[in-house]
Amino acid sequence: MSTPDPTPEQTDLEERIYQGLRQACDSDLREMAELLASKPYDQLLGRTEFEVRDIVHGLGAKALQTALDGRKKGATEGPA
Repeated sequence: MSTPDPTPEQTDLEERIYQGLRQACDSDLREMAELLASKPYDQLLGRTEFEVRDIVHGLGAKALQTALDGRKKGATEGPA
């Protein structure tokens, strides 16, 4: 099953969401990199794994919020 080509509006929305995600998630990605770099190899699993999962869960929440915000910003107003 093939997916139809996105409309210009969908492509525009995709770009707004992507750019918003890049801005919203940069500090979380930095936090995750710092966490992982600070742990020795034998401590990457266990507690550190759960800390990484917490950060990733936050990224998912930001992704959904960014998608909602991106749709609001791209919406057109109805007739006055």
